Amino acid sequence: MNIEVRYARSFLHDLKRLQPDVYQIVYNAAFVDFPQKGKLYYLPQLRQIDGEGIFYRFTIDKYLIGIELRGEIVKFLRIVPMPDV
Repeated sequence: MNIEVRYARSFLHDLKRLQPDVYQIVYNAAFVDFPQKGKLYYLPQLRQIDGEGIFYRFTIDKYLIGIELRGEIVKFLRIVPMPDV
């Protein structure tokens, strides 16, 4: 199964605003590691966030990364700081 990876404009804007060390970690995960491996279980702490099974989130460092899954298309949507709990 071939997975097509896409990136929302909001994801790219969020990525530009990250600190350089976090930028590199997220960049490697989204643009290098995940497209090469193509398996969702490589994403750390992947959780479904809707009832239909379309929207998911996972964590890297202290950031939540939102993705959309539609068939064989994975679209990276947003990067937001982890909320203080």
